[in-house]
Amino acid sequence: MNTIQNAVGKMTNYRWTICAMLFFATTVNYLDRQVLSLTWKDFIAPEFHWTDAHYGDITAIFSLVYAIANLFAGRFIDWMGTKKGYLWAIAVWSLGACLHALCGWATEHVVGIHNAAEMISATGAIASTIAITSVYFFIAARIVLAVGEAGNFPAAIKVTAEYFPKKDRAFATSIFNAGSTIGALIAPVSIPPLARYFQSVGIGNGWEMAFIVIGGLGFIWMGLWMFMYKKPEGNPRVNAAELAYINLDKQTEQPAQDAAAPKKEERKMSLWECLKYPQAWAVAVGKFMTDGVWWFFLFWTPAYISDVYGFSSDSGTAQLLIFVLYAITMLSIYGGKLPTIIINKTGLNPYAARMRAMFIFALFPLLALFAQPLGEYSYWFPIIIIGIAGAAHQSWSANIYSVGSDMFPNSAVATIIGLGGMAGGIGSYLINKGSGMLFTYAAGTTIVDGQEVEMTKALLAQGAEYAQPAMQFMGFEGKPAGYFIIFCICAVAYLIGWCIMKILVPKYKPIVID
Repeated sequence: MNTIQNAVGKMTNYRWTICAMLFFATTVNYLDRQVLSLTWKDFIAPEFHWTDAHYGDITAIFSLVYAIANLFAGRFIDWMGTKKGYLWAIAVWSLGACLHALCGWATEHVVGIHNAAEMISATGAIASTIAITSVYFFIAARIVLAVGEAGNFPAAIKVTAEYFPKKDRAFATSIFNAGSTIGALIAPVSIPPLARYFQSVGIGNGWEMAFIVIGGLGFIWMGLWMFMYKKPEGNPRVNAAELAYINLDKQTEQPAQDAAAPKKEERKMSLWECLKYPQAWAVAVGKFMTDGVWWFFLFWTPAYISDVYGFSSDSGTAQLLIFVLYAITMLSIYGGKLPTIIINKTGLNPYAARMRAMFIFALFPLLALFAQPLGEYSYWFPIIIIGIAGAAHQSWSANIYSVGSDMFPNSAVATIIGLGGMAGGIGSYLINKGSGMLFTYAAGTTIVDGQEVEMTKALLAQGAEYAQPAMQFMGFEGKPAGYFIIFCICAVAYLIGWCIMKILVPKYKPIVID
């Protein structure tokens, strides 16, 4: 870098401004994603008579649509380009976030009920109709959100590949990927109080305005992106020294005799062409095995705190627990730096350094095996363990994204990231769908007024008819038993994923196209 600066002049640092924009987009992305998980248990479920299975279905379908949309989003970003493609992505997901606010009104209109109070007081068949109808409307809004959000990471990784040399990409990715942690950090201290405030002033049931306010942030970001982003070679804020640094890989990898040759535009790779390479499958498997772990923590931790420890999402204790959890995950920002340190100290190629770092990160989630047992002593133990596992995941994620951009040419990066996102979404669908079913089953059920409800909600009901006992597993009973099973799955997912990736791509082998 010093040689470049001496030869061309002092370097600008506009690439970090672009990285900051990616960070804010990812923050908004995760805020939009978190509104439902932080309002459903205490605001939405009582109004629409949801069970864990209903919520699990909604999150599972979101994950499945997100998975499918990722595949097309990657191709869309490669075709449309990063500037326009990113604008379309955030416009769609911001619209989807705001559409959630209409689900209550739509349910009232279809069922023939006039307000939220009537829905809350409904029983029997009417309550079941409300639950099913509202779930369909929320699924529809969630589909729009998923389609838009699928474009975030393919676009962000492609922008990173455009603005950073390979040795800095994992660090840049870890910085913008920290937006997911910041979004998750801000969410518990802003969304439930926001919903409670609007509920107290009589604007709907409160949760509706939470979706609208948070969803509107994306439209603000769009205005900034339109004026701030251009490709580095055409950006007046990027001087010759910074451009030379950005193109460092091209200078070192291109044969000297070709340095003066006219630059040809890279040929685009089709998805089917990408699938011929084990490098593509390695990224897909790594994402499939691990993305669901992060999404489980993201979607279910507020419910876990409520179900197992009895703290509502807008209580001070619950907000503190979730805040601390995601504050711990901020350690992941150093995860993107570790491969650079390994490269500088050992001289390993980027892939070998990333795989060594990812193996280290894969060991930390094993602590999740002890989350539920230690939770018997204090709720702080599982929160701290989940935070450490979350930090390890984000570090892993930053590096697996960079594996894709290391192996494939820039023209195919978004497609590969989209493929990985699809695989991760499928894994997320399975864990969210399975979790909802497992937790509902684990809680046990009773019959109240002719309707099957969770035993935890019916224990106080007079004369409730016994139906199914709570599940028992490894000394735990009810929902704690269900959470223990899922924690065990989360604990071993990374080591399994790492082993399969290493088998598929044992050594660094970048893809070269004609």
